[in-house]
Amino acid sequence: MGLAIDLGVVLDALSVLAWTALPDGRVDFVNRHWRAYTGLDLAASSDSQWQNAVSADDRPGLLQQHAALLESQKPAEISARLRRFDGQLRWFVIHINPLHDADGQLVRWCATCTDVDDLQRAQAAAKQGELDLQSIVDSIPVPVTVTSPCGEVEGQNRLARDYFGKSYEELRSWRSDDVVHPDDLPATIAAHAASHANGTPYNVENRHRRADGVYRWFNVRGFPLRDRDGGIVRWFLLSIDIEDRKRAEITLAESERHLNETINALPALVWSARVDGTGEFYNQYYLDYLGRSLDEVRDYEWTKAVHPDDLPGLITAWNQIMESRMPGAAEARMRRHDGLYRWFLFRTSPLRDQHGNVVKWYGINIDIDDRKRAEEELRRSEAFLAEGQALARMGNFSWHADSGEIAWSEQLYHIFEFEPGSTVTLERIVARYHPEDVALATQVIEQLYRGDTDVESQYRLLMPDRSIKHLHLLAHRAADRPGRREYVGTVLDISQRRRSEEALDNARAELAHVSRVMSLGALTASIAHEVNQPLAGIVTNASTCLRMLAAVPPNLEGARETARRTIRDGNRAADVIARLRALFSRRSATIEAIDLGHTAREIIALMQHDLDRARVIVRTEFADGLPLVGGDRVQVQQVIMNLLRNAADAMNGVEDRPRRLWVRTEAEADGMVRLTVRDSGVGFDPRDVERLFDAFYTTKDDGMGIGLAVSRSIIESQSGRLWAATVGDGPGALFGFSIPVYRR
Repeated sequence: MGLAIDLGVVLDALSVLAWTALPDGRVDFVNRHWRAYTGLDLAASSDSQWQNAVSADDRPGLLQQHAALLESQKPAEISARLRRFDGQLRWFVIHINPLHDADGQLVRWCATCTDVDDLQRAQAAAKQGELDLQSIVDSIPVPVTVTSPCGEVEGQNRLARDYFGKSYEELRSWRSDDVVHPDDLPATIAAHAASHANGTPYNVENRHRRADGVYRWFNVRGFPLRDRDGGIVRWFLLSIDIEDRKRAEITLAESERHLNETINALPALVWSARVDGTGEFYNQYYLDYLGRSLDEVRDYEWTKAVHPDDLPGLITAWNQIMESRMPGAAEARMRRHDGLYRWFLFRTSPLRDQHGNVVKWYGINIDIDDRKRAEEELRRSEAFLAEGQALARMGNFSWHADSGEIAWSEQLYHIFEFEPGSTVTLERIVARYHPEDVALATQVIEQLYRGDTDVESQYRLLMPDRSIKHLHLLAHRAADRPGRREYVGTVLDISQRRRSEEALDNARAELAHVSRVMSLGALTASIAHEVNQPLAGIVTNASTCLRMLAAVPPNLEGARETARRTIRDGNRAADVIARLRALFSRRSATIEAIDLGHTAREIIALMQHDLDRARVIVRTEFADGLPLVGGDRVQVQQVIMNLLRNAADAMNGVEDRPRRLWVRTEAEADGMVRLTVRDSGVGFDPRDVERLFDAFYTTKDDGMGIGLAVSRSIIESQSGRLWAATVGDGPGALFGFSIPVYRR
C-alpha cells in the first residue's frame, strides 16, 4: 500500500492527464488532472470504463491499437479525442509505457495524455493559410521549435526561447551537448535523420539543457508541414516536458525492482492471484522450489504441484476464502523439484481499492514440514510416554513450593484415583496417605520446603475401597530456575513389585526348603552310615557288658567301661538325629550367634563318609579367636554343605593328582568373617562366574542348577555376600562367603 500511495502522489503532481493499469489493461488509478478534465473518478474510470471518455468516432481505432499494445507489451502512442467534463472534445496524444520488474516481467502500464488540440488546429490552419505561422507557434502552450526541411532552427515560440535562453543563431545547429544531453544525442540525431529521410513524424525522448544548465526530460514529437503538392516546407517540433513522468517511472521502476528483489529474497513461496483466484505472480524462490518457469505455474497450473490427497481440501479452502473476501489459511503438501513433498502453510490476504473492492490476492506459502514432523514426533513421544507410564505404573509431576501450584500427568491421576484434570493440592494428596505414613508425608513436605536438592521416599496409599498401594517418590529441584523452589519428579506404583517380592521371598523359602530336602536325600546314605555306626557300637557294647556281668566272678570294672562306651555311642546317634531334624525343619530364619569354624566342622563330620568314598582329602585352616557371626545356623550349614558337595563333584573325574579340598575361615577388616572352600578340580570359565549363581544354570550332567542360587539368596538375606573365583596358582576353583559379626 505504501508503494501505491507514493505513485499516486507523483502522478497527481504531473501537469498532464495520467493513469496506470494492470498488465491486462484494466485501469487501477487516475490522477487528479484526469478527474478534473473528464469529470470521471476512479470508480467511473476503472477497468475499461475509461473508454467512455473517448470520442465515439475515435474509439474503434483506439481500442484496436490498445489491444495490439497489450499483446506486444511495448511502448506506444495513440492519438484520440477525449471528452471534457463539459462535453467538448480535444485532441490528445496518449503515451503508454510498460513497467517491468528486475526479471523482465510486466507489472504495470503507465500512461500520460498530452493535449495537442491547439497544435492540431494550428497545423490545420497553417495548411489552409488562415493564420500567421508565428502566431500559431506562439499560441501552442508547450515549447515549439520550427525547423527548415533540412533541420535548421528557424523559429521558436516564447516558451521554447525562455527554456533554452539561446538565440536562433545559437540554436541553428542544435546537434551539441549544450542543447541535448550527450547520452541522448546519438539516438536523437538518428531518429531525426530517419524521420527527415522518410518524411514521417518522429517521436523521441531526450533531455534538453535548460538556460540554468539543468537537464530535463522531454518527449519531442516532430510533424512535417506540407504544401499542396505534398512537399515538406517546415517541421514543427513539439517538446512536451515529461520530467515528472520520467521521475515517477524511475521511482516506480526502482520501487518495483526493490520490491521484487525483496520478495525474491524472501525464504518463502510468495505469490499473487487475480480476483477470480487464478495465479498471476510467483517469486523466484517459489519457482526454484517447484523447478518450473512462470508460464508453467500461472492460472491454475500451480495445483499440479499439490499432493493429490491434499488438493481437494486446499481448493475448497481457497474457494471459501475468496467467497468470504477475508484473509485465510490452509495447509497442504507441495512437491519439490526433486519429487519430495513437504508441508506448507498457505496464507493469503486480499488487496482492496479505495472502495473496499478486492482487486487482487497476495499470498505466502511457509514451509512447516519440520514443524509438522516435530509435532508428529511430539505426539508419538507423548503417546509413547503415556503408554510407557501406564506400563510402568509411573506418573510425573511438578510442584512450585512458593505458589503451591501442582501439575500432574494423566497416569498420576490414575494412580491416586483422582478425577482427571481436577485441581490437586497437598491436602488432597496427604488425605490419600495410609494413616501410619502421614508422619512420613509431613517429613517429605518439610524437606521440599527446605529446598533439598533431591528427595526420595516410599509410602502407602489407603484407597477408598480400603485397598493399599505402595508408591515410590523421586523428586529433584529444578536447577534452571535459580531462586525458585520448583520440583519435578516421578511417582512409581510399586504395589505389584511389592507383591512380587513377597511372592519371590516365599518362593525362595520354598526353594531353600526343597534344596535342603534334596540335599538330605543325597546324604541319606551318609546319615544312615553315621547312625548305624553308633548303633552297632551300642549293640556290641551292650553284649560285651552282659558277658562281663555273667562271668564268675563278674567283671564289674569292664562292664562299667563298656556301659560308658554305650552311652557315648548313644549320644553320638542322638547328635546325628538332631542335625537331621534341624535340616528338615521349615522354620523361618533365626539370627543367632554362630561359631563359623565349629559349624563347618559339624558339616565336614556329617559328610565325612561321602568325602572318604569320593577319595577327597579335606584340609582345614580355621583361625583362632574369630568372633561369632550372626546368622541362621541351619541355613548356614546348608550353604557350607552345598559348597563342599560342589567341590567334591568338581573333582570326580580328577585322576592325575590328589583330590584335595581346603576349608578356611578368617576375619575381614569390615566387621565380617569369611569362609572359603577351595578344590583342585576342573574349575570354570571366568566369563561364566556370574552365571554360576543364576537359577537352573549348571555345569553338571545331573544337576538342577539351584544350589548356588539358593545359597547366594540365603547369604544375602543375612546381610552377607557369596562369590566365586578361579585359582591362579593351580587347578580348581574357590567359593566363599562372608557374613557380619553377631551383634545383639
